[in-house]
Amino acid sequence: MSVLLAPSILAADFSRLADEIRRVEQAGADLIHVDVMDGHFVPALTFGPLVVAALKRSTSVPLDVHLMITSPERQLDVVADAGASRISVHLEATPHLHRLIAAIKARGIKAGAAINPSTPIAALTDIIEDLDHVLVMSVNPGLTGQAFIPHALKKVADARALITSRGAHADVQVDGGVDVTNAGALVEAGATILVAGAAIFHAPDAAAAVQALRRAAAR
Repeated sequence: MSVLLAPSILAADFSRLADEIRRVEQAGADLIHVDVMDGHFVPALTFGPLVVAALKRSTSVPLDVHLMITSPERQLDVVADAGASRISVHLEATPHLHRLIAAIKARGIKAGAAINPSTPIAALTDIIEDLDHVLVMSVNPGLTGQAFIPHALKKVADARALITSRGAHADVQVDGGVDVTNAGALVEAGATILVAGAAIFHAPDAAAAVQALRRAAAR
């Protein structure tokens, strides 16, 4: 099973974002991960649909938008219109996850459910067949540069086991502290999409960093 790499622009240099995107696009990124934060659901306040639209104009790489916001259903249409190819919403942020996932897919966009480190995978049991991906947070969401939480490995395995047991076909995405030291173990546990921020954008050579992650993931 092929593994997709999604550089997270949360770790990019915002003063030269178009150049940063071009750098990882040329390095072979499969997706561009965009963390939309509202300063309410998570501590940080980042960017919104206007930046998503600007990124869409700047790259042909699909945009993987992670809504770390309260009531994400209120922002679905503007984010979809801005050009998202994938949208992840947090189970913890909306009372009507099934309705929201259906609305995302109705826009022709791949839909995923994200879960915080303290949320068990079993919480997704009744919706797993409707998901295109499960996003396992391997740090507490909201801040870049955090250390990987080792327990996330088991959650990735649990997610893969749930997907398999229900005959579903979702990807398992991991976000937070992903680098060459844990990429291989995450893929072995069942991950198929790796989100990496600092490991790519803070490296002097983005292409070398992407290649190193691919090698680590293939072990």
